[in-house]
Amino acid sequence: MRKLNREQKRDIAAIAAMKDEDIDLSDMPEVLDWSGAEIGKFYRPPKKAVTMRLDADVLEWLKGYGKGYQTRVNLLLRHAMASSAGGSVSLKARRRRQERLVRSRA
Repeated sequence: MRKLNREQKRDIAAIAAMKDEDIDLSDMPEVLDWSGAEIGKFYRPPKKAVTMRLDADVLEWLKGYGKGYQTRVNLLLRHAMASSAGGSVSLKARRRRQERLVRSRA
């Protein structure tokens, strides 16, 4: 995410200093019907830094597709996890936890 420039910081500070009732929301009407909302649509699990030892040919293969080989490793492992019998249960449990978290913040 890019850092805010001076003008953006000034605008945010000005809005933060305003009272709620003084903020013009006319171009952003309130959403009253949330029936079509998707819970957790933008949820991304937290990342954790790890050290892995990979065979040289595997690493070369991953890097051969260009930038983002660590993201590719994560996607491959996530696919393997979801494909395994135990992994699918774990994904369902994670989804339920995620939905509870979203509801508790609402």
